[in-house]
Amino acid sequence: MTIESFNSLTDSEAFKEFEMCCGATNWVKRIIASRPIDSKGALLKVAEEIWFSLKSEDWLEAFTHHPKIGDIESLREKFHNTKSISENEQSGVNDASENTLKNLAKSNQLYEDKFGFIFIVCATGKSADQMLTLIKMRLNNNIETEMQNAAKEQNKITQLRLEKLLK
Repeated sequence: MTIESFNSLTDSEAFKEFEMCCGATNWVKRIIASRPIDSKGALLKVAEEIWFSLKSEDWLEAFTHHPKIGDIESLREKFHNTKSISENEQSGVNDASENTLKNLAKSNQLYEDKFGFIFIVCATGKSADQMLTLIKMRLNNNIETEMQNAAKEQNKITQLRLEKLLK
């Protein structure tokens, strides 16, 4: 999609496209309301500004639009509608050992139990072992720090997805 075609989408068409980039309803609505935007760079900047102006409730909503790291069945079933834009984001788990996958599953559960939301990480370019190390490190954080970490990672994911959407 070009920036021109982005600007000319109906609101419902734009909502469908941009919800794939970030699942926070308020973020999507504000992106749509920001049109027209004159360049891809301007869109990326506005998207980030909007994201960090949102409340933690909006961030939590966006987090629910992600599968758990390493949960391949969840990726296949629940998130098939975002496949075109999120494909290969978790490809680092494809070659992971059974032990690493089990440790990821256990760590994901510990993380969710502690913080109340799933572990969010921009997985692009990271191996399963790297993600396992990150989740174990982040399990030591408090809720405020971890909410900020997750929001920053969500922003990275959103930016990558916007880059894929706008060519």
